[in-house]
Amino acid sequence: MAQLETKAQLQQKENVWKLFLSLPILSWALFDFSTTIFSSNIITIFFPFYLQETIGESERLNQIASTFISYANSLASLFLVLFSPLFGVLIDRSGKKKKYIIPFTLLGVFFTVMMGIFAVIPSSGQIFSLPATLVFVIICFVIAQFFYSSSNIFYDSMISDLTVKQNIPLISGFGVAVGYIGTLVGLLVYPFVGDSGFHKAFIPTAVLYLVFSLPLMIFVKDKQKPAAETSKKSFLSGYREIYETFLEMKKFREIFLFMIAFFFISDALSTAIAMMAVYAKAIAGFTTGQFIILYLVSTLSSILGSFVFGYITKRIGPKKAIGYIAGILLIALMMAVFVQAQWMFWLAGSLFGVSLGSMWVASRTFIVYLTPEEKRGQFFGLFAFSGKVSAIAGPLLYGTITFVFKDYGNLASRMALGSLMVLVLIGLLIHRRVVQHTDR
Repeated sequence: MAQLETKAQLQQKENVWKLFLSLPILSWALFDFSTTIFSSNIITIFFPFYLQETIGESERLNQIASTFISYANSLASLFLVLFSPLFGVLIDRSGKKKKYIIPFTLLGVFFTVMMGIFAVIPSSGQIFSLPATLVFVIICFVIAQFFYSSSNIFYDSMISDLTVKQNIPLISGFGVAVGYIGTLVGLLVYPFVGDSGFHKAFIPTAVLYLVFSLPLMIFVKDKQKPAAETSKKSFLSGYREIYETFLEMKKFREIFLFMIAFFFISDALSTAIAMMAVYAKAIAGFTTGQFIILYLVSTLSSILGSFVFGYITKRIGPKKAIGYIAGILLIALMMAVFVQAQWMFWLAGSLFGVSLGSMWVASRTFIVYLTPEEKRGQFFGLFAFSGKVSAIAGPLLYGTITFVFKDYGNLASRMALGSLMVLVLIGLLIHRRVVQHTDR
């Protein structure tokens, strides 16, 4: 009997890997690979270093650079907040995802290239007392991040078209793990950049972003929606559908509760990751090279954590998994706030990696579990809305604290990061009230 069970388990594992390596799912996962290259290289590493390098380095100027980075991220998120619910309605009406992923990705690539072009043009004037070319780089960053984030709404909702519901946690974990391998590939540009001239990473990143997006564009097909179920209403009329969904809030109590909880937890997580580079250099004394190695370690933790949490989420359910992940994030934040030696930040960075990768595995699985199929696109849009409202609030909170207390030097950054611990605790308290349903 034991031998038969072993053979059955081996067969099951073989079937899972056949699923992972099937052309549609592998192509879908490679899109996560491509967007993670953009996210890590532009949002987390080289754009913050570019601003810090351009504005100047001192304790006071580091806090001003942190403020610029925070506000740029907030502005990009503001645009997504305005449109992400409509994107979800668009998915439900048309059933199309790939149709919109392609132009959004191409626009994200284009404006990333423009960041690199403006960064090398000599500035001949000033805008708001800043070099004009620096302002144009920031504007291109905001637009590129908007289109990158927009494409992810359609990408995330595509997961329910790829496999049966029972396999979604595994596919989600696989996609996130493959995505974080993209970080390792993206960092191959670092030897060509070195410890200065960080703008040189922008155009190579755009090329990698495009290349690894191509498999999804070529090999993944949109799931055809019956003509009777499609709608030709105007795009902006989607706001009425969203309003009607909010009127039915009691009917969808659990999903709205989860989105509120996710708002606070995602707020802390996304802000911590966005500010990780500047914080590591200013507070923990990391050099650029040390931070790159730290980011590699954090990425390996993300790969391992997301893959493992795919199985954990399938076993214990996404609600409990999210609670555990938030606990890991809280420990990481605490260690980073009170860091006194570099080894503490090495450990905190690894825990940030685990929590970042795992949160996306469990949260998008939970959305599928909580939502009815006919409104799933709309709720993925509202889920992105929740995440991006938090991506406005978190950086604004962080940036405001660092600006107000800039004369206190590095203490301002510790206070700003400490404020994120409060957000995680609030999110956990709300998350406890969500009832997990598995019958949809």
